[in-house]
Amino acid sequence: MRVSCIVTLPAQAALRTSAAAAFTANPLGFAMDTKPDKAGLIIDPTFSPLPIPSAQAGGIALEAAGPQQAPVFVGRGTIDVDRIHEIAAEEDGVGIFADPEIGTFTVCSGNPPVGATADVARKLDTAQLLAKKLDGKGVALAIMDTGINLAHLKGRGLKPKLSRKYGWAPPGSAWTPGSYPVDHGTMCAYDALIAAPKATLLDFPILRSTTPGGSVMSGFLSDAILAYSYLLSRLQNPSWPFRALVVNNSWGMYHPSWDFPAGHPGRYADNPNHPFNLIVGTLARAGADILFAAGNCGADCPDGQCKGVVTDTITGANAHPDVLTLAGCDIDDQRVGYSSQGPGIAGMAPDKPDVTAYTHFLGSEAYGAGSPDSGTSTACPVAAGCVAALRTRLAPAKEPPASLFATIRAQALGKPGPGWNADYGTGIIRPVPVATVYGL
Repeated sequence: MRVSCIVTLPAQAALRTSAAAAFTANPLGFAMDTKPDKAGLIIDPTFSPLPIPSAQAGGIALEAAGPQQAPVFVGRGTIDVDRIHEIAAEEDGVGIFADPEIGTFTVCSGNPPVGATADVARKLDTAQLLAKKLDGKGVALAIMDTGINLAHLKGRGLKPKLSRKYGWAPPGSAWTPGSYPVDHGTMCAYDALIAAPKATLLDFPILRSTTPGGSVMSGFLSDAILAYSYLLSRLQNPSWPFRALVVNNSWGMYHPSWDFPAGHPGRYADNPNHPFNLIVGTLARAGADILFAAGNCGADCPDGQCKGVVTDTITGANAHPDVLTLAGCDIDDQRVGYSSQGPGIAGMAPDKPDVTAYTHFLGSEAYGAGSPDSGTSTACPVAAGCVAALRTRLAPAKEPPASLFATIRAQALGKPGPGWNADYGTGIIRPVPVATVYGL
């Protein structure tokens, strides 16, 4: 049996050339002067190598993430599952890392919605945001998910704007931005537009994977690496037309069995040097506001895919120190039982979730009439919309993502009181007090 993996390789001329063509009309696929022989590794020839900073990312300039300067490149392949134990550490500059399946954060079924979109808008005081002209205009809002259906959003009374030029789909996927079946991604787009109705949506259907073993509603981490690398290349281009970029991620890894074994050097869950965790940090340093859902493995009502595991469930990029991680509550400010509880897994940032946002309300009805927008999958885009609204008049160059997130944590409605706790983080997101701090 073979499993998908991510491989890191030291720079070579052929890698630089093929990486430079990765997101052009004529990608070259994988090209390398000499290919490694390790654990039965077979490299995917269709996956273009991607530049990435080395593990010492904090001391490397952003330019080092470009094809011509990067010290390390990332590829995708497969290895024999029985030989994973042979991979003790990086050898000869070659590293093999887990490429786990990732999925949307669905929830306990059968629970009716609590409140509706209007109640969420009232709790967030979106009227005051609009009065301050904080509506997301000029801000790109990337939805990393199953794809967006614009017709459904319009049918729900919205006036969505979508950029077909700056969205992206994994190679081999049907690229129909804004025209995907109504599903989880459409729900997320709807929820993000509650606080930022004039933001420009970017469609990234990474959970419609064509990676072997993938299916709709799931993908592989290597698909997300491709998407993040694409965004980084666009964000650093002088022609980038948006004043800010907000990236919504309502997905994650449900169970440790999806990963390499605990203690393995290529593991994802608790490894800040995993290639995806490195590229998340790089995109954040480039000025993108990145949000992740905490997950749906809360002790009271964990999703079935959690398989009973309800501790150490905020893992990988969902527990990355440079992202804002969202727990979920209902419109009565009560934590929903499926919302994953902190702390983040050891090795990543401990104070996760960061804050809480609203979920389980009647909103997009993407799953049918009367169905709630639910899970931390909903809480995350609700918060992403708040960030996009603030970015309307708050440039990342003036207030980098780390500083903005610190203010969001400080201005959250403490629940049950001040300080961080494992259920709510520092409290429930309140965008208007954040705007006041910045004089917006």
